[in-house]
Amino acid sequence: MVKIWERLRSWEGLLLAILIVIVIMNTIRSPFYLRLDNQINLFQLSIEKIIVALIMALIIINGEIDLSVASVMGLAACTLAALHERGVPVPAAILISLLVGAACGAFNGYWVAYVGLPSLAVTLAGLIGYRGLARVLLGDRSVGGFPEWFNALGQQPLIGPFPLALLLFFLLVILAVLVLQYSAFGRYVYVIGINRDVARYSAVKVQRVKMILYTASGFVSALAGLLLAARLGAVRGNTAEGFELDIITMVLLGGVSIFGGTGTLAGVVLSILNILNLRNGMSLVNITGNTQTGVIGALLILSVLVPNWFRSARGAWVRRARAQFQSPPRA
Repeated sequence: MVKIWERLRSWEGLLLAILIVIVIMNTIRSPFYLRLDNQINLFQLSIEKIIVALIMALIIINGEIDLSVASVMGLAACTLAALHERGVPVPAAILISLLVGAACGAFNGYWVAYVGLPSLAVTLAGLIGYRGLARVLLGDRSVGGFPEWFNALGQQPLIGPFPLALLLFFLLVILAVLVLQYSAFGRYVYVIGINRDVARYSAVKVQRVKMILYTASGFVSALAGLLLAARLGAVRGNTAEGFELDIITMVLLGGVSIFGGTGTLAGVVLSILNILNLRNGMSLVNITGNTQTGVIGALLILSVLVPNWFRSARGAWVRRARAQFQSPPRA
């Protein structure tokens, strides 16, 4: 019972309370909100972003950042389209596109882990460079004409009412929880995020951990880009442009510290649900996309400031409570 109470008083508990309020407000405002098709659509329209948010959470907990994820998504999708246009079979094009994404991630990881460059600078360069490559592949053209089976993967239900991308998201959530919370690798991710030097002196292979994380980020981003191509049915050089804003917001709003070392996937999932339901509610009442983007931008600012304020206030409250408990009784 004590653990449940502590959880409710945490940042995750606050996110859960906010989610309940958003769900109630959306239910009141629209009679269509609770319909199953709307709930699936709620995930489907942002499914690629929330898939990438899972690996982004691990990278930020590790004390790094990856601003290039959306550009890798676009590059993988454009690679698929360019290969398909040149007659390469789609299964082979999918494999090559995934390898391209993994290579982009490994390239980022090499400069961050082994050369020691700041991840902000490296992945910002990746954001620009990978997007440039995507535009070189397709120019200003829109390329589609993918096989029906490929488009169906992104547009049709696979099992029951659930599309492939949503099923993959559920599987990746389980995998991410197992890795981060129940494996030695997950403990290394946290330890490095708290203090890289202490981790190195403790015989943790810091460079290898970072290299694995960035390679996984590139692979997952490429996978998300291919799912986006299947859902849209066509690809342009600007595919997935700007997605990194929403992805980073989801992670930081989930209580993951921008400085690394703290955060949980439970908080990230709750943050994802909050943002998806907030966007869905605004769409149901016909709030424009530009306004929605402004709201998400404000959430990004708050996601950095509010958790730190929350932790500071909670720490002050704990210290005050301990002081009162430890102070000797007055005569």
